[in-house]
Amino acid sequence: MDQPAARTSDQISLKIGRAEFIALAAALMALNALAIDVMLPALQQIGAALGVEDENSRQFVITAYLVGFGGAQLFYGPITDSFGRRGPLLIGLAIYIGAAVAAAFAPTFELLLALRVLQGVGAAATRVIAVSAIRDVFGGRRMAEVLSMVMMVFMAIPVIAPSLGQLIMIFGDWHEIFVLMAGLALIVALWSGLRLPETLDPSHRRAFSLKIIMEGFRFVVTNRIALCYTLATTAIFGALFGFINSAQQIYVDIYGLGAWFPILFAIGAGLMALSSFTNSRFVGRFGMRRLSHGALLTFLATNALWLTVSLIGPVPFPLFFVLFSASMFMFGWIGPNFNSIAMEPLGHVAGTAASVLGFTTTLGGGLLGAMIGQAFDGTLTPLAAGYFTVSAVGLALVLIAERGKLFRTVNPQV
Repeated sequence: MDQPAARTSDQISLKIGRAEFIALAAALMALNALAIDVMLPALQQIGAALGVEDENSRQFVITAYLVGFGGAQLFYGPITDSFGRRGPLLIGLAIYIGAAVAAAFAPTFELLLALRVLQGVGAAATRVIAVSAIRDVFGGRRMAEVLSMVMMVFMAIPVIAPSLGQLIMIFGDWHEIFVLMAGLALIVALWSGLRLPETLDPSHRRAFSLKIIMEGFRFVVTNRIALCYTLATTAIFGALFGFINSAQQIYVDIYGLGAWFPILFAIGAGLMALSSFTNSRFVGRFGMRRLSHGALLTFLATNALWLTVSLIGPVPFPLFFVLFSASMFMFGWIGPNFNSIAMEPLGHVAGTAASVLGFTTTLGGGLLGAMIGQAFDGTLTPLAAGYFTVSAVGLALVLIAERGKLFRTVNPQV
């Protein structure tokens, strides 16, 4: 392999143990899930308070955050490869906190969207640095195992975030949701500042120059495995973001389950968290490719069935929920493994690699999700068609990456 050997957390610093390192990485990633999912119960009130009558337009509160979050990752990668992980992380957290506080007082919808973009810009540091720090420390199946545990926590946030947002809406209004985000981010910032070690080996730092930066990007985008798995992850994430944008309309408008919305949303997220946990247990035994390729084929078949049923006529809620839950479970076996496979050959430019991966999957997935969400027409068909299309595209990209051979073993560690 062309990357440096993986190191263990105790080789980085005796200051922090493996469990705390994983917990801190998970907390950083969780801030992103919180910034998205805690907003869902408040979209109607935000629209009413700020004069947004079109229900689909309210989804831009989510999309604006994803635009800032995805776009800024391109800049954090080269910066962290040059100056280390800690400093840029703390700056990003400060931006996140400041934007959240300002958003609580936004007088117009346009200003709120601008602040959501800025909040996403700050949050981009947490995603890039969490992934690159994990790659600094671990490689191969161990990286996939750790990333699965981090993703388990990341997926657990949507279990409680909508309910938390709903609780705030009962006793207050949408302004307090932004105050909550700022307060939790402040806690994570203090934890990071006090406990997170610098994971970037000084010998792996790259000069901060346009030539070096472009060389790093070129290496990432010209590596067939890294590029194709990144694009495949983008396609799959497009489905997830499409559902997040449409979730409230599906549960409330189609099925009339407004009171049950936080619980039903939590069940879907819980299935992804459970799936990520099982992936962390199985990946060392079966390998990243076997698990993720099997999950992708199952995802495609489930979505094909879902689309077929939706084209026949209205889908009864129990059938919808079974098919949708089966798809959600597959995310936990696809996402962490695809991310790890894409990062595996790029250890010597981990920051740049994480930024390209994060930029592409978040911004690309967010835009795909916005297209799926904006296509909502009061039925399940647009969402089901979106899920089927992105899963088919994902499979095609994986086949290109693997030269037409699924389930192959590249080496015992992958």
